[in-house]
Amino acid sequence: MLKETDNEIYNLIQEEKDRQDYELNMIPSENYCSKEVLEASGSVLNNKYAEGYPKKRYYQGNRVVDEVETIAIERAKKLFGAEYANVQPLSGSGANMAAYFALLEHGDKIMGMELSQGGHLTHGSPVNFSGKLYNFVSYGVDEKTGLLDMEKVRELAIKEKPKMIVAGYTAYPRTVDFKKFSEIAQEVGAYLMADVSHIAGLIVGGVHNSPVPYADIVTTTTHKTLRGPRSALILCKEKYGKAVDKAVFPGLQGGPHEHIIAAKAVAFKEAMSNDFKKYAEQTIKNAQTLAKTLMDSGVKLVSDGTDNHLLLIDLIKTEFVGKIGVGKEYAVALEDAGIITNANTVPYDPSTPFKPSGIRLGTPTLTTRGFKEEEMIKVGNWMIEVLKNPEDSEMKERIRNEVKELCKKFNPNF
Repeated sequence: MLKETDNEIYNLIQEEKDRQDYELNMIPSENYCSKEVLEASGSVLNNKYAEGYPKKRYYQGNRVVDEVETIAIERAKKLFGAEYANVQPLSGSGANMAAYFALLEHGDKIMGMELSQGGHLTHGSPVNFSGKLYNFVSYGVDEKTGLLDMEKVRELAIKEKPKMIVAGYTAYPRTVDFKKFSEIAQEVGAYLMADVSHIAGLIVGGVHNSPVPYADIVTTTTHKTLRGPRSALILCKEKYGKAVDKAVFPGLQGGPHEHIIAAKAVAFKEAMSNDFKKYAEQTIKNAQTLAKTLMDSGVKLVSDGTDNHLLLIDLIKTEFVGKIGVGKEYAVALEDAGIITNANTVPYDPSTPFKPSGIRLGTPTLTTRGFKEEEMIKVGNWMIEVLKNPEDSEMKERIRNEVKELCKKFNPNF
């Protein structure tokens, strides 16, 4: 019907669908959700206001959405093995804010990863609410290895005595030792919060350890490796459940988006399947194959590889590039060739976030499409061609056409 009533928007949606169909979408925070998730997202549940929680609403007419939200809660708890779940947060940033509000007072000290080394805006950036409302101290990775040095994290925690430690990252390509973070938090008397927005799908797929047994509170988006709708989720120990609920509503939000909560419930059920576990396993196989292909040709990856779904290219230390602040320029060149990534800072980047020196990419979306190791080698070789000759228009056009032909064999599940 939209085609008849609003052709302008309809055509743009179709244009975006074509873009997603025929480009290699390799931004690690993106994915393709199922038709069923999209169906729930666009359902009549969109029409219902449901302030409050199941059986405790402020409006009438919530009999059905109470059941929907209860199912989503129970599936989230089962999927992650958690004691308590709140499925109402609208985004990852809002979920993190609610987590802080639930357990802390404004001005409390928190330890989080430095943004330029792989952290998130909500982990203490001074331009974000987190850095404005709380006293953040930052830890980072080792300059030589690109890895977290847990002893240095421990030393900083002992020195600073934070009330909370945040473990979770947007550009860290290695496994996170949540058990060790828990030990450090207990040693200094701090809460442990794990933000697993990037790796949630890998966790429930059984290919990354879970923070749930160790953390007081866990936040995650639901649209990255978890392949759900664009939204978020909070998990916590039972004793913090009421505080989390109060922080989300009425603390930060009004009526929840019950159509998106339904879509989350669908995604949680999908993530319990054997097919999802195979997808999680293949996501890492693909990332490691791509990493090897790039490194074998002289591309420098932060930490010299990956344990998860993402890779971070250091263009300064890549010999055939060797430039500072050209991440955006090279990301645009890759886009010209039909390969979608994002410019990103690298640890100890001498440039600024506005002109970063790295490129972040990942394999969740291509794995969802059905790509395996053979295709990842081909993708890696295309990337190398572009990185070596970013201004070669004819070469980029040839690769874009080759990308389109490959994509025709692996259509997204729309």
